[in-house]
Amino acid sequence: MPLRVQLLLLQVVIVLAVVSAAGVVAGTLQERQLRDAYLDRMTGVAQSVAGLPAIRDALGAADPSATIQPIAEVIREASDVTYVVVTDDEGIRMSHPTAERIGERVSTDPSVPLSGGTYIGTQTGTLGESWRVKVPIYDESGRAVIGAASVGILESQLHADFREDLDGLLLALGTAAAGGVVCAWWVTQLVRRRIYRLEPEEIASLLETRDAMLHGISEGVVALDRTGRVALVNDEARRLLGLGPGEAPVGSLATDVLDGQLLELADRPGDHSSGELLLAGERVLLARANPATVDGRAVGAVLVLRDHTELHALLQDLDGARDLTDALRAQSHEFANKLHVVSGLLELGQHVEAVAFIERAGHGGLLTASVIAPGVHSPQVAALLLAKATTARERGIDLEVDPCSVLDAPGSPDSTALQQDVLTILGNAIDNAIDAAGPGGTVQVLVQEDDEEVVVLVDDDGPGVPTALRAAVFRPGFSTKHAGARPARSVRRVPRPGTGTSSSPRWDALRHDDAPAPHLQPTPGSDAGTARGIGLALVRRIVARRGGTVGFTTSPLGGARLTLTLPVRSSAAPSGAALDRLTGTVHR
Repeated sequence: MPLRVQLLLLQVVIVLAVVSAAGVVAGTLQERQLRDAYLDRMTGVAQSVAGLPAIRDALGAADPSATIQPIAEVIREASDVTYVVVTDDEGIRMSHPTAERIGERVSTDPSVPLSGGTYIGTQTGTLGESWRVKVPIYDESGRAVIGAASVGILESQLHADFREDLDGLLLALGTAAAGGVVCAWWVTQLVRRRIYRLEPEEIASLLETRDAMLHGISEGVVALDRTGRVALVNDEARRLLGLGPGEAPVGSLATDVLDGQLLELADRPGDHSSGELLLAGERVLLARANPATVDGRAVGAVLVLRDHTELHALLQDLDGARDLTDALRAQSHEFANKLHVVSGLLELGQHVEAVAFIERAGHGGLLTASVIAPGVHSPQVAALLLAKATTARERGIDLEVDPCSVLDAPGSPDSTALQQDVLTILGNAIDNAIDAAGPGGTVQVLVQEDDEEVVVLVDDDGPGVPTALRAAVFRPGFSTKHAGARPARSVRRVPRPGTGTSSSPRWDALRHDDAPAPHLQPTPGSDAGTARGIGLALVRRIVARRGGTVGFTTSPLGGARLTLTLPVRSSAAPSGAALDRLTGTVHR
């Protein structure tokens, strides 16, 4: 049976049931009101008859009926009752609608009124079944009962009066039922339109298909309604946002579920059709916000999230590999040139000059980790430092690893996880320092580990980080670099401690006044397809998760020093709100 028929029948049955119940109740109340009205009339008439002096005086006369009968008939006709009967103290009728019944004993028990009581009830007499009231008649002293007055109305007349009133009631109930059926039909059509004229089986199929699609796709989907509450979250979105199995985000405020960058993106849906790279926890996500509309009305926003964490790491590794390849290519070219010089000197017989040239050339730059960081025994960290040093040298930057650096090889899953975090931190910190130092600059790195914590210091002789920006640089999406541009550097450099070289006035003003250089003006961090404003934010979140500290100060080299500590045993991961406070993210 179609849904519209089921809805209509159900509502019609409800309407008819309600109307029928209302009719029964209304009929019962109407009959009761009718009986109450007749009761009041009969009681008043009986008491009036019993109190008439003429009736009392006639009961003591030789022929009481001659006086009582005319009075009783006048009262009966005037009050519209079936009968008014007056009896003496022995129950002999002194009046009756049928004159032949006068002088006979009443057919019903007169003991109640003759004993001084009042009787109300239905009895069957000579005229038929009637509803009656019987009251006593007292003498002038009011003490002795000298007779009784009985006033009644036939039940058939009561029923006839009730049926007359019932016709109007039935008409009203029929009109109500018809109106209810019409309204039921209208509601059925309205419901059908609201559910797009679909049957329950079709709705169930659509829901199953929707759930299968939402929870089967590889992208995370988060739907927000107009009030800023989460309306839908699929499985991939729960994973990307780090929501546990016991958390129920649907119905929660978006500010309690999403990071600040995602909230800002949701506030401007449709601005970035290709998506933005941003941080959610420690994951790098490509996020896109689309407006949700129904019939042309905006009803919220839909966030589409794609995990770029592994891709981001692979791209970083690829950049490192490319830098290393470029360095090896340049070094190979340099070695070839030196060999050509040596070969030419030998052919010219300039053996002494050839030996001197070889001595001047030195080792030519060894690509061995032991030379770069002899105290670092972690293969991955040593390889990272080697690659970064080679890349820096190719860009004309001197990267020095402090000989006091100590980092043991991982010996447990916990230490392996710790060194993975150290790898991420060092990679981002050194990249930022190299960018800040620029060609001809210097970057120094110190990594030390003991039983309690790992300490990392990264110094550069670049322009430094102004005090006003030292908290903001850790905020997701914040960047001091224009896309595709290297930091501009002055020809006259900041001197290293102990040298007599004078520095550029611009760098001196930057160090003393903490005013950002033009290229250090903050810019929107993450454009579509770039990863600006992610590195330091990721570093801060890793440090926060492990319960460590991180911050910028002024380096002895004249630039910036990044100092951070990582406890060997990480503390509990901070909440989303705590991370936002640490990174400076503001929820709107």
